[in-house]
Amino acid sequence: MDISTIVFYLIAITILGSGIMAVTSRKIFRSAIYLLFSLVGIAGLYFYLNYEFIAAVQIVVYVGGIVVLILFSVFLTSGSGEDMKKPHLGRALFSGLAAAFGCGLTMTFINHQDFISSGKPALDPSAENIGFQMLSTTEHGYILPFEVVSMLLLAAMIGCIVIAIKIKVPAHAILPETKRYHDDIDVPETIAVLEHNESIVKQS
Repeated sequence: MDISTIVFYLIAITILGSGIMAVTSRKIFRSAIYLLFSLVGIAGLYFYLNYEFIAAVQIVVYVGGIVVLILFSVFLTSGSGEDMKKPHLGRALFSGLAAAFGCGLTMTFINHQDFISSGKPALDPSAENIGFQMLSTTEHGYILPFEVVSMLLLAAMIGCIVIAIKIKVPAHAILPETKRYHDDIDVPETIAVLEHNESIVKQS
């Protein structure tokens, strides 16, 4: 076993292990971190295949964009440090069977596929050629998928802004009960007060 094979197995273990931990961890923040490591491992796999441009896109778009958005969303939620509810045994069993079925189906298709070489020289995977094809409007251009991805990132940015917006309640609409100290707050009563304040904000 040469060093190249060892590197491939290390990358594969990182991707699969982080993915499994991301879906099995009961802390949402840790799940996001495990997802980060899994996506970084996928970028490392692209580097291993000498596709530097796709690896850079993987890091910039997913690691630097989508995962950061997920982390911001986690930080803005109220129970980010708490344990999530343990899933039901039936759901966990169904998820495991679905994952195993998908893996087995994929491996079956790969084993029955005859990968025949076309005899033509491989395309140049350089950043210049990929960028030209991505922004080209010719028959083999990818300008439409490129614009669709840009719309996805725009939607992610808008979602992040919407999540970060805080509703300001007018001073005259706040009930006196909400000005008490935290130690004296009764949880059911506080929830009712907050719902009352929210209804006032919506009416205004």
